[in-house]
Amino acid sequence: MQVAVEQAPVLIKIHPDDNVAIVANDGGLPSGTVLPDGLQLVDAVPQGHKVALTDLAEGDEVRRYNVVVGYAAKALPRGSWINERVTTMPTARTLEDLPVSTRIAPLPPLEGYTFQGYRNADGTVGTRNILAISTTVQCVQGVVEHAVARIRRELLPLYPNVDDVVGIEHTYGCGVAIDAPGAAIPIRTLHNIARNPNFGGTSMVVSLGCEKLQPDRLLAPTAIPIRAGEGMGGDGVDTIVLQDEENIGFDSMIQLIMRTAERHLQKLNARQRETCPVSDLTVGVQCGGSDAFSGVTANPAVGFATDLLVRAGGTVMFSENTEVRDGIDQLTARAETPEVADALIREMAWYDAYLQRGMADRSANTSPGNKKGGLSNIVEKAMGSIVKSGSSPIHGVLSPGDRLTRKGLIFAATPASDFICGTLQLAAGMNLHIFTTGRGTPYGLAQVPVIKVATRSALARRWHDLMDVDAGVIATGQASIEEVGWQLFQMMLDVASGKKQTCAEKLKLHNALALFNPGPVT
Repeated sequence: MQVAVEQAPVLIKIHPDDNVAIVANDGGLPSGTVLPDGLQLVDAVPQGHKVALTDLAEGDEVRRYNVVVGYAAKALPRGSWINERVTTMPTARTLEDLPVSTRIAPLPPLEGYTFQGYRNADGTVGTRNILAISTTVQCVQGVVEHAVARIRRELLPLYPNVDDVVGIEHTYGCGVAIDAPGAAIPIRTLHNIARNPNFGGTSMVVSLGCEKLQPDRLLAPTAIPIRAGEGMGGDGVDTIVLQDEENIGFDSMIQLIMRTAERHLQKLNARQRETCPVSDLTVGVQCGGSDAFSGVTANPAVGFATDLLVRAGGTVMFSENTEVRDGIDQLTARAETPEVADALIREMAWYDAYLQRGMADRSANTSPGNKKGGLSNIVEKAMGSIVKSGSSPIHGVLSPGDRLTRKGLIFAATPASDFICGTLQLAAGMNLHIFTTGRGTPYGLAQVPVIKVATRSALARRWHDLMDVDAGVIATGQASIEEVGWQLFQMMLDVASGKKQTCAEKLKLHNALALFNPGPVT
């Protein structure tokens, strides 16, 4: 029986050789729907989910992005709903015999674009002017939280050029094997977060006093080579130890933190924005709450904007180890040099071993929401995630917690967890963050502005005060990938300049930082 639908049925096919396409219609399509080419749906298919364009025998390849994203677990006639229950996942590609530097075509330079930023003594540039209060241990979090609230209420209005004061709070510092393998990662992450360009080279640290992560270890961790001038603050570091005898009661602690903060606020308030080239932007790109539209709309638009930034001399970090692992051949092919390819392989191998130690594998990445949004498995998810990196050659690789040392397109190795990835990109030195979502998430960071990009117009409409860019117009044909990419590029410049606030900034909506700690807890 043929079924009439109010909206003309729309399928989106990525590559001519694909044998599946996704349903674009809001609410999906009912069983019996007849498409313009005569294809009739055997099953009701939700929005974003795949439809078989040909008859598939058991074991046949399921191809999307012209990549095998699965195999038919049983015979599936043309018009069937293709999902994780009727497919099996391909095995991971070996890390041997990968193409190296076979797809490195530098893009033409892009000139004439600038933004208004805060230049730091070390040459980095902030997009915001923020006082950060670092902590050595979770035990002091409540005190710092109380002090930050009072600083915002009583002191911040006196310093109009300072955007905010934030506590760098975390669940680390004691009860851990501080010298165990892997322990250097959270320590150098905290060390490098304190050096983020948005903090203006001024540093405060609050310590309890008895913790394993002592202030001198945080300021210059022995596992991290620190060159001259690379300390946590260009103007020196103020360390407050709550167990010191001078602190008589809770109010004494708060007053000491506030007095110290005021000195730093005075320095920050004297800073002014100045015209900076786009080469001073360091942008982290990430996706979360992904769906099948992520690789069709938002992530390709981000990839286009990534290429614009790199062409203009800027730096873009893409991450999420498990969400690029199945496309490692695509990445090594784009490595600028064999050394960059080797570094990519090294990070993938390290993470493979890390997952194996936990008796998990890459399939653990895909969430129930991802599957509900049409992503059958991590292979399909990875293909849509990688496109955020655009098409530029990959210029470098960072290990978890490392800080950037060069510009261009950089793979910053991180877990795919939204919060851990954002924290590690913050440590690497990003001053602006781009986050795409299809299912929707209120993700935000207090330390850098976060531009949120919706993969579907339905999400952008429903979460109108949480999403900054509607990339769903690409799926409906109202705009091209290039047009949305340029829109995003211009928004980045406006947000970086302080001309615009993102939705998360307006709402002061942000997540707690989450350290990656592969070391043991004692």
